[in-house]
Amino acid sequence: MSKVVPCMWFNGDAEEAAKFYTSLVPNSAITHVQRNVSDGPSGKEGSVLVVEFTVAGQPLVALNGGMKMEYTHAISLMIHCDDQAQVDGVWNAFLAHGGKEEQCGWLRDRWGVAWQVVPKVMFEFLSSPDKAAAARAMQAMMKMVKLDVDALRRAFEGKSAA
Repeated sequence: MSKVVPCMWFNGDAEEAAKFYTSLVPNSAITHVQRNVSDGPSGKEGSVLVVEFTVAGQPLVALNGGMKMEYTHAISLMIHCDDQAQVDGVWNAFLAHGGKEEQCGWLRDRWGVAWQVVPKVMFEFLSSPDKAAAARAMQAMMKMVKLDVDALRRAFEGKSAA
């Protein structure tokens, strides 16, 4: 069966990016490194051309394309975190490696890739049959930078901030 595998464009540091991404969450690994077989736009013979890797089991590819390309918010990668500790760990790792905070659980890594760091419980809140509770959670999220599970839960439950 065919798979859709996102391919991310880098300018010479695809392997460094893949190593960083695979350090973020469990079930992540570099699975293959393909080197250039001859000199070309993507680098000299023997340099890294493509890195195949997984993040939380999701296959991804990093390609050294030979020039800098800009990423937009039109596509982002989302990490579903089990709890606040994982949100904090992933978020802080991005920031420690040159990332920049944005709004509503979004950030940019040092290469400009947009990531969403989202606790799994957020999707439970938003899909609740209690539409008022779901709306409160959404409104709370819209005011946050890094998502705060306890604050989201309080909003969902209609409790004021402690």
